[in-house]
Amino acid sequence: MKFSKFAQQFKPESGILQLMNDLDHAVNSGRPFHMLGGGNPAHIPEIEKLIQTEMLDVCNDMGRFTSMIGDYDGPQGNIAFIDALVDLFNEKYGWPITRNHIAITNGSQASFGMIFNLLAGEFKDGSRRQILLPITPEYIGYSDVGLGEESIFQARKPVIEIIEKQNAGFYKYHIDFENLNLDDSIGAVCVSRPTNPTGNVISDAELSQLSDLTKKAGCPLIIDGAYGLPFPGIIFNEATPHWDEHVILCLSLSKFGLPGVRTGIVIANPELINLLSGSNAIFSLAPGRIGPTVVTELVRSGEILEISRKVIKPYYRKRVDHAVAIVKDKMQDLPVRIHQPEGAIFLWLWFEGLPISSEELYQRLKKRGVLVIAGEHFFPGMEEPWRHKQECIRITYASHLESVEAGIQIIADEVRKAYEASSDFL
Repeated sequence: MKFSKFAQQFKPESGILQLMNDLDHAVNSGRPFHMLGGGNPAHIPEIEKLIQTEMLDVCNDMGRFTSMIGDYDGPQGNIAFIDALVDLFNEKYGWPITRNHIAITNGSQASFGMIFNLLAGEFKDGSRRQILLPITPEYIGYSDVGLGEESIFQARKPVIEIIEKQNAGFYKYHIDFENLNLDDSIGAVCVSRPTNPTGNVISDAELSQLSDLTKKAGCPLIIDGAYGLPFPGIIFNEATPHWDEHVILCLSLSKFGLPGVRTGIVIANPELINLLSGSNAIFSLAPGRIGPTVVTELVRSGEILEISRKVIKPYYRKRVDHAVAIVKDKMQDLPVRIHQPEGAIFLWLWFEGLPISSEELYQRLKKRGVLVIAGEHFFPGMEEPWRHKQECIRITYASHLESVEAGIQIIADEVRKAYEASSDFL
């Protein structure tokens, strides 16, 4: 068969495609795998019981049930769910939003695929604009969503702060505000908070500065809150939800515990919401109804925020402390640094001077039954050489405790072998 240029978007070397294929292969191979690579949230018993109860309530109400499975929503999404979100956000945060400020999508990945291509690429006047990622590394799933031949991303290196100098000590990335350069080539600025893969959370002060700069430049600011605020709230330090008329806030039900229902939430200027609704209609007729129907009452009552604060956040706080302790124990002799884990469900490990690439390490670990993600896939828009990109890996601590511990032990073994094979290892 002959395929179009559009088909090149789905090439096998795509980072996100490799991730999802490897996860599927591991699950169905029959071999024991330590699944430290994916972004699947943990199976939290209290959350699963709550969702089961809500779903049973829907199933026992024949009107709600038949509507949920038997009717299309409009292309903007489930209006009862949208109205509940509007009331919650306005009451809790004082945001001046209306029904016209929210659209529902079939998951965050769908949200970004639409938003990035609405704001970047080729314009009618022949000009091109790009999405600026003000701090990298960033989410692997952004990389391949642009529909044109040229990259729709620009990216900036972070400022690196060393917090603890010993092996298995902490470090942190910061936005380099001096080198943002918000000129006419920028269609929008995008930052995830907390960041997948690093667990970095830009502070309220940094976010406010970024928001002010983009607003002054007449540039939309996209905040990827899939792991963050207002829910599921997997943030371990002080942080405040942020929205303004130039802000596009993207949320999801996935990390609340519902990845299978594929529900994304976009809060933005009504003009953009109209375009998203049109995109929903053209590409998928309408977003799915199951997720919105199941959680609408949790949103109306505000319980979704309480559960995020009292159940989800403490669960992952305990998990990350456990994972950090294992890394410090198993890798204390290795030149490894841990990005300060401030949120999300990952540890980002930096092996300074790693003699092999992170992709080679990934392949070696896969042969030993451990799935991680090679760091070099998390730098969309950064074409310049930077060895740091090949020295990092992402691991999840949301998997089973025994698997996390066993997987980290194997990672330590393989990294140690790589260093020992190099004459630079001391």
